[in-house]
Amino acid sequence: MLLTNIEVNVVEKGLVKIYCGEGKGKSTSSLGRALVCAGEGKEVFIVQFLKGRHTGALDYLKRLEPEVKVFRFEKMNRFYEELSEEEQKEENLNIRNGVNFVRKVVSIGECDVLILDEFLGLVDIGIIAVEDVIELIRSKPETMEVILTGRNLPEALVNEADYISKIDIVKKQMKRCKKGSRWLTLNARNATII
Repeated sequence: MLLTNIEVNVVEKGLVKIYCGEGKGKSTSSLGRALVCAGEGKEVFIVQFLKGRHTGALDYLKRLEPEVKVFRFEKMNRFYEELSEEEQKEENLNIRNGVNFVRKVVSIGECDVLILDEFLGLVDIGIIAVEDVIELIRSKPETMEVILTGRNLPEALVNEADYISKIDIVKKQMKRCKKGSRWLTLNARNATII
């Protein structure tokens, strides 16, 4: 029997991926995936939460439009955890607008790849419930890939994901600098004089 070329339409299942853990690199990993997908001709939406209104580090992604689009709904210039309680209440409204935008994107299948950066952090601080995340995952179009990032992984999401990568800190280099006759050991939050 002679085989001939047969056109086969293969529908690629959109996976649900989670990058979690205390280590740095979760957002960077998701951005790397965004670049790969954009290179494959896919439309990528990145929605960032809890990082404030703007960081210059993402300006270069504007050059990748229309394949990669970045959305932020927060109005403050600082990270969420750095805000006063009153500012957090105000910012919660903006974040909820972002969550509603995500629901709309999923319901109409507006992109091929949806990256929800620090979305798991919204569960940690109580803006959304883990059940909301499960509902979102289950309602996504079959071909849409969804990537969630955040420090903590709720147990209820383990069975909802196709791929989970945990990024942990194995070693953390502290910066040391000399101030006068004293040495300072610096980390992200404070300085210790030794």
